[in-house]
Amino acid sequence: MKITWLGHSGFRIEIADQVLLVDPWVTGNPVFPEDRRAEAIAGATHVLVTHGHFDHIADAVDICRELSLPCVGIFDLMSWWEEKEKIAVVGFNKGGTVMLGDVAVTMVNAVHSASMGGSDGPVYTGTESGFMISGEGHTIYVTGDTDVMADMKVFNDLHAPDIGILCAGGHFTMDMARAAYAAKTFFEFKTVIPCHYKTFPLLEQSAEALKAGLPGVDVLTPEVLETVEI
Repeated sequence: MKITWLGHSGFRIEIADQVLLVDPWVTGNPVFPEDRRAEAIAGATHVLVTHGHFDHIADAVDICRELSLPCVGIFDLMSWWEEKEKIAVVGFNKGGTVMLGDVAVTMVNAVHSASMGGSDGPVYTGTESGFMISGEGHTIYVTGDTDVMADMKVFNDLHAPDIGILCAGGHFTMDMARAAYAAKTFFEFKTVIPCHYKTFPLLEQSAEALKAGLPGVDVLTPEVLETVEI
């Protein structure tokens, strides 16, 4: 398995027979080198989106159209994009599982908000979510944007993820200390990768508090476009 951070909340996950782009924001992302866009999206099989905020969906439709890929996410947004943008979609909802080749993706709850800008104000895009992504004998919990929530105990009981991709930048989501609390209280991760940080000055710039709060866990902080092999 290969996990490549695309900056902010974007990841390229090569798992089993799939190459998944999760919340890929590669155009206008201040920490992503746009001259490496082709490298980041090459060979992708699906785009997964956790919710409708611009920093998670900005490139989703264009990538799906360019590479003829399905977009995977909450039913409301997927149905709207299928009709308005004419892209292939896989729409489902929380508690549902879809098979993408040999990879199982379950949508789980998150606590955040979800909308996109419209000419007359915010446009409803369904609700925020996270994903459990299972393949190659591993399960990855992608939190999406969220705070700590008691639901996480249920997630661990049902899925027992060994890898956590945790939003941890603060202000809009959990910060590093809260993400560490969530990880040690509800999960038994072997590997944790923080995200949704360092993109803007408003967000946390260091993962040291996360590392300090998770002794015995392999907390990885790759640079943008650096690949982690598990």
